Amino acid sequence: MRLYGASGHAKVIIGILKLLKQSISKIYDDKAPFQLLDYKVTSFDNDYTGDYIISVGNNKARKKISKLLNKAHFGNAIHPTSIIDSSVEIAIGTVVMASATINPATVIGKHCIINTSASIDHDCVIADFAHISPNATLCGNVVVGEGTQIGAGAVINPNISIGKWCIVGAGAVIIKNIPDNATVVGNPGRIINL
Repeated sequence: MRLYGASGHAKVIIGILKLLKQSISKIYDDKAPFQLLDYKVTSFDNDYTGDYIISVGNNKARKKISKLLNKAHFGNAIHPTSIIDSSVEIAIGTVVMASATINPATVIGKHCIINTSASIDHDCVIADFAHISPNATLCGNVVVGEGTQIGAGAVINPNISIGKWCIVGAGAVIIKNIPDNATVVGNPGRIINL
């Protein structure tokens, strides 16, 4: 596996890959050269062999890097303590962290992050480049748009649609649909920026 991005998020992915006994052949970063854990980080060398994971937490940056790596084949990193129903669809490049739960008939897009102890219930749809942060809870039939960040500990009530490139603040409770590009905070969630 090759990783593009060498920050804290990469450290978590490295930990998952080690648990899965998958080797890491290269780690790339735009600020290379430097050392990350036991790995030498280098600049991207246009070598598209092997599977890649974009190990960058920022949603917009992951989308930009995915365009740079348009010739690459992407893998996934799914922590062995995660609980994922057999009917769940997970697209390329997505990572699922420790103790995350993903329930039946959920569809998760490309290059998403399902972070530590996130809970995603039945029939949810998570679009490409979204990030469901630690301990966030999505009830059933929730739709999360492209590039949206659901903050740590946020709760999304059932049957809610959240637009593209939104930010849902940590601990927010979302009880109504959210339009594209909104920043939402509080309990109940209120839009503070569009």
